[in-house]
Amino acid sequence: MKIAGNTVTTRKRLFEGAGEVLMENLFEPGDFSTGVRLCARITLPPGCSIGYHVHRREDELYYILTGTGWVTDAGESHEVGPGSAVLTRDGEGHSLENTGDGDMTLLAVIPLQR
Repeated sequence: MKIAGNTVTTRKRLFEGAGEVLMENLFEPGDFSTGVRLCARITLPPGCSIGYHVHRREDELYYILTGTGWVTDAGESHEVGPGSAVLTRDGEGHSLENTGDGDMTLLAVIPLQR
């Protein structure tokens, strides 16, 4: 068993998004017996965003824990909040914006393709 670490970094204008995003790596890629590139809790303060980007040779899962906002995925925009799960497939792109009054937190997981 491994207990999640708490290495937190600040990323400014992540993928040309607005403001600063906090990324807490819960586990490192080598912690998994399968291929996982990212397993992190991400915090977007009010008005901050992750800019639009396309995934190549990987999928990404966002699971919203707190807060509200908008996700654009595969050309469609949807309102998201606690309990929303968004899967962006290989070759698709997405962005995420916190439009609420408080922090938005989410779990982000990027498994590698086999």
